Amino acid sequence: MVAPLRLDLGCGPKPKEGFIGADIRDYGRSDILVCDLRGPWKWDDGSVDEVYANHFVEHLAAPDRIHFANELYRVLKPDGTAEIIVPHYASGRAYGDLTHQWPPVSEFWFLYLSRAWREANAPHTCDDYTCDFVVEWGTTLDPPIALRNQEFQQFATRYYREAAQDLVSTWRPQKGGA
Repeated sequence: MVAPLRLDLGCGPKPKEGFIGADIRDYGRSDILVCDLRGPWKWDDGSVDEVYANHFVEHLAAPDRIHFANELYRVLKPDGTAEIIVPHYASGRAYGDLTHQWPPVSEFWFLYLSRAWREANAPHTCDDYTCDFVVEWGTTLDPPIALRNQEFQQFATRYYREAAQDLVSTWRPQKGGA
């Protein structure tokens, strides 16, 4: 039995336990593959079981985010998943690091990852995207907001800056197999 292939993309110096790291920087570790994810990815089609990318995608320029989604779709197995975490656009986390690219990642982007949604709502993007994901997402909340009831949390997330800290999303490819 072959061990599942789990990748931590843009891992920095400490890949997630049980995952192979991939980063553009060489940290001198054998568990991190040095590669530029803005180019073609080194993994075969449908070879990856699970991907984790924590505070990486926001460092990519808009065209590179599209490339990221397309390559992720290509390498994931039909029953594979990806957990993608980015700073919420209403949090200082999205703006404080000047290596983050514009625009901040918004949950509205996740709609564009669905082929059916693009065909119905944004046909001008159909030549750019080749991926087809179902994406579920939520937010991590500032601790004082997290202690309040759900109605207040939803209100605060929508109207208060700093209420939401991160967007946490799970991407599942829509491929013929699973």
